[in-house]
Amino acid sequence: MNHMNGFNPLSRTTAHRRAMSRNMVTSLFRYERITTTEAKAKEVRKAAEKLITRAKVDSVHNRRIAAKFIADEKILNKLFTEIGPRMKDRNGGYTRILKMGFRQGDAANTVIFELVDYKLPEASEEKAAKAEA
Repeated sequence: MNHMNGFNPLSRTTAHRRAMSRNMVTSLFRYERITTTEAKAKEVRKAAEKLITRAKVDSVHNRRIAAKFIADEKILNKLFTEIGPRMKDRNGGYTRILKMGFRQGDAANTVIFELVDYKLPEASEEKAAKAEA
């Protein structure tokens, strides 16, 4: 039996799907938290997890393999200098999918797709700055 073989084509051509996946992974590493549909998040998670596993060992070979997927040099550097070392002690499961509900226009399931160790920005610092002003 061939259970769980294959992938979700997401009703897109190969080139469109590949470009979308690269863009979403780059955005995930840039912001560490993005909002998207559930189907896209589950598909992009596969690529993101493999890249983070590569980033745990900073070598020229691993950087070149990741650079084929991530075009932005700053994000590639962030992946290997910040994200990879943070995930050093974790054996997989680097991302999290949190369900939000349904999108207004087409009722698609929307989710928050984030890195597991994502921390919300400190609201207390913003409040303190407003109080002083």
